[in-house]
Amino acid sequence: MPIEVKNFTSSPDEVKDMPNARMEAVNILGQRIMKLTLHPDWKWSKDIKPLIGTDSCQATHTGIIIEGTIHCVCDDGTEATYKAGDAYAISPGHDAWVEGDAQAIVYEFAGMWGE
Repeated sequence: MPIEVKNFTSSPDEVKDMPNARMEAVNILGQRIMKLTLHPDWKWSKDIKPLIGTDSCQATHTGIIIEGTIHCVCDDGTEATYKAGDAYAISPGHDAWVEGDAQAIVYEFAGMWGE
């Protein structure tokens, strides 16, 4: 069985800096894993919406937050706050932002980011 190991710090396959955010991605055995570093004042509707052009984020996200706190509100009014140690899955049609004065770091296993 093949094994592939990559490091986000020394050998990311992709790095993208966006307003108040940085996305680093590695592709391992055909799967993309992203590390997102979100600054304390990051908000999807303020920072990413102008790049994408949709009213809300239309990507599905599945990940784990390892640092900070994020609040997400879906178009249907459903909302949740997730913090370090939480796994999450978010359906298309949402806005999200960092809560508090600390950055958030998440790893996502499914989804798009500023694309």
